[in-house]
Amino acid sequence: MQSVQRLVTAFLILFAFSAEAQDAKMKTFIDALMKKMTLEEKIGQLNLPGSGDIVTGQAKSSDIGKKIREGKVGGLFNIKGVEKIRDVQRVAVEESRMKIPLLFGMDVIHGYQTTFPIPLGLSCSWDMNAIEQSARIAATEASADGICWTFSPMVDIARDARWGRIAEGSGEDPYLGSAIAQAMVRGYQGNDLTKNNTIMACVKHYAMYGAAEAGRDYNTTDMSRLRMFNEYLPPYKAAVDAGAGSIMASFNEVDGIPATGSKFLMTDVLRRQWGFKGFVVTDYTGINEMIDHGMGDLQQVSALALKAGINMDMVGEGFLTTLTKSLKEGKITLKEIDDACRLILEAKYKLGLFDDPYKYCDVQRSKTDVYTDANRRTARRIAAESFVLLKNNNSILPLKKTGTIALIGPLADSKANMPGTWSVATDLSKAVAVKPALENAVGANAKILYAKGSSFEADPELEKRGTMFGRELQPDSRSNAELLAEALQVANQADVIVATLGEASEMSGESSSRTNIEIPQVQKDLLAALLKTGKPVVLVLFTGRPLALTWEQKNVPAILNVWFGGSEAGDAIADVLFGDVNPSGKLTTSFPQNVGQVPIYYAHKNTGRPLGEGKWFEKFRSNYLDVSNDPLYPFGYGLSYTTFSYSDVKLSSASLKGNQTLTASITVTNTGTLDGKETVQLYIRDLVGSITRPVKELKGFQKISLKAGESKTVTFSITPNDLKFYNGDLKYDWEPGEFSIMIGASSRDVKSAKLTWVK
Repeated sequence: MQSVQRLVTAFLILFAFSAEAQDAKMKTFIDALMKKMTLEEKIGQLNLPGSGDIVTGQAKSSDIGKKIREGKVGGLFNIKGVEKIRDVQRVAVEESRMKIPLLFGMDVIHGYQTTFPIPLGLSCSWDMNAIEQSARIAATEASADGICWTFSPMVDIARDARWGRIAEGSGEDPYLGSAIAQAMVRGYQGNDLTKNNTIMACVKHYAMYGAAEAGRDYNTTDMSRLRMFNEYLPPYKAAVDAGAGSIMASFNEVDGIPATGSKFLMTDVLRRQWGFKGFVVTDYTGINEMIDHGMGDLQQVSALALKAGINMDMVGEGFLTTLTKSLKEGKITLKEIDDACRLILEAKYKLGLFDDPYKYCDVQRSKTDVYTDANRRTARRIAAESFVLLKNNNSILPLKKTGTIALIGPLADSKANMPGTWSVATDLSKAVAVKPALENAVGANAKILYAKGSSFEADPELEKRGTMFGRELQPDSRSNAELLAEALQVANQADVIVATLGEASEMSGESSSRTNIEIPQVQKDLLAALLKTGKPVVLVLFTGRPLALTWEQKNVPAILNVWFGGSEAGDAIADVLFGDVNPSGKLTTSFPQNVGQVPIYYAHKNTGRPLGEGKWFEKFRSNYLDVSNDPLYPFGYGLSYTTFSYSDVKLSSASLKGNQTLTASITVTNTGTLDGKETVQLYIRDLVGSITRPVKELKGFQKISLKAGESKTVTFSITPNDLKFYNGDLKYDWEPGEFSIMIGASSRDVKSAKLTWVK
C-alpha cells in the first residue's frame, strides 16, 4: 500500500513539474511575442467582432479582412464553415505583421449538427456520463468544422419559469448544476486542448443572470452575498475548478454595477478567491450596453470593463476604439492592457494555434466527423433518457404498435421545432419530426392518422414572435375552427390520440420571456375537444421551461414531457411512446401550479410562520388563499413504466464527530413488471444554523438500473464537506448540530433519518 502511495506521490510531483515547465515555456514564448507588438496590436487581440457576411474566398476583400490584416482582431464570433475559417485564418497568419492566429468562437450550446436535447432537458437525464458525451461529440463536430471555442456551458441557476433562458441551463439546483457544469467542461476540453478534436469552453453568464427580476431577460439582479455564494455562484466555481479556459460576463447588474464592469465579480471573486487563470469575454455588446445602464460614455465604460477584469470585447469594439485614448489620459494603465492581451495569447497557445494555426481546418474531417450515424444514435439514446413522464393513468403508455393512432397537434410534423432554441449549426431540414418517426416505428402493423389541429397561438403576431430564426411553420390558410374540425374527424377514427402540443422552440430561449406559462389557449381548446371524444389521450409536451399544467394534470390521462429533444427528437419520442425505452428522466426544475407561484424551488427556507404539516391554508401563516404552497411537480420528480419502492433509511451511526464519514443507505426495489432506471436522490437538512438554512439541499444522487422484481441497496458516503455552507461572515465551513438525512425518488418523496454531528 505504501509503495502505491509513493508511486502516486511521485506521479503528482512529476505532473506538477511538467505543468510548471510548460507554463514557463509558454511565458517565455508570449514574453518574446509581446515585446514585438505595438500598443494597437495588443488592443487588437482584445477585439472579438462578428464575422459579418464573409463568404469563402472573399476574406481578403472584406472589411473584417482589412482589420485582421492590420492586427485589430483577436478572434471572430459565429463564423461557420471550415473552408471559410481557413481563408480568414490565412489572412491572420500570413498577411498580418505579427502573424498571430485567430480564435473562432460559436454558440455550440447543445450539439453542433448532431443536436442533443436543450440543456434543461439534458439535465433531466441526471446522467453525467451522457452529458459529458454530448459535449464531447459537440466538440468533435464543431472542431471538424473549424471552431475552437464554444460559448457554453451556461450554468446560470434559474428558478423563475418566466425567464426564457431557463431552457439553456440545468435548472434550479446548485449541486446538480455544478456536476453538470464540470461534465460539460470535461466533454468540450477533454484532457488535452492541443488535440484537434477538443475546444475551449466558455462558462456563462457570470454571474446571477438567471435571477433577473420578474423573469424578464437582461433585467436587474439584486441579491444578498449569502444567496450569491450559497445558491448561485457554485456552478461557475465548479466549472472553473474543472479547468474551463474562459468565462463570459452576464448582461445583468449585480450590486448596482453591470457584471461587465464589476471588479467584485471579475477580479475579487473570480481571480483572487477562485484562482481563475483563463480569460474573460463580454457577452454580445456587453460593454456598450453599460451606457444605457447609466455608467458613462463608450470610453468610460470601456475603461471600467478593462479595470474590472474584462479581457475581450465581443462585437462592441469599445476596447478597439477607446483604450488608446484612455491610456494617454491616464484612465487605464499599460499593464492592464498587457495583462488582458497576455491572457488571450495564452488561450491561443494552450489550443496549439501557434504550433498549427490550421489545426481545426481539415476539410476531410468536416466531411467524415460531422452528423455521423454513430453520433445520431447517441443523440437519440440521450434524448430518450431526458424525457420526463409526468402522468400515466391506467398505464396508457407504452402504446401498442397496433390499431389506429391519431397524431394531432402543431408539433407533430414540424422538423424545424424539434432541435429547440440555440441550435445554430443544426440543419433543420434533417431533423426528425414525430410523424415520420411514428410511421416508421409501427410500419404496417398500425395506422397513423395525422391532423395539425391548431396553430401555435390564436394571435398571429404572438405566434410569429415564438417561431423566429428559421423555425417558422408551414403557412396554413385554414382557420382554427377548420383545423379543429379536421382533428376531431381524425380522432374519431382512432383507438388512441397522441396530442403533440406546447411551446414552439423559440417561445423559450434568449429574449423569450413569458408572463403566461400555460399551454397556449388555442392548443388547450384543441386538447379539451380531443378529451371529449372519450378516446384515451396522451399529451406529448414540448417546452423549454416549466409550464403551469394544473388543468392538464387533472384532465389528461398521460403526459410525457419531451422538452425539445434535438435533431433526433422524433425517433426518441417514438422509442419512449412505444416502450422500446422506459422513461427515466427526473425534473431539474419545479413546475408551478400557476404563474403566481414563481419563483418556486424546493430548497426554500422556512419562514417564522411556516405552514403546518399536511395543511395548505392556515390564516396568519405563509401561504396563498387560492392555491397550496406545493409545486405541481416537484424537483426530482419523474415516473416510469414500472414502479419502485424504497425501504427506510439506514445510517451507519446516529452520532458522529469531526471528520468521520457517515454512510447512509436505502434499498430500492423494482415492484413492477418492466425493467427500468431510477435516480435515487440524497438530501440533507441542517436543522439549526447560525443563519437560516434551506428545508433540504441535494447532496448526492445515483442513477441505477433495476430489472423487474430486482432490489439494490444504494449507499451514500457523507463527510463534513457535504455540510459546508457560507455563513454570515462568508466563511465556507460546517457547523455542528442535528441533521436530517433524506433519500428518495424526488425532493418531495423521501424517507428520512436524523443524526447529530459535533466537531
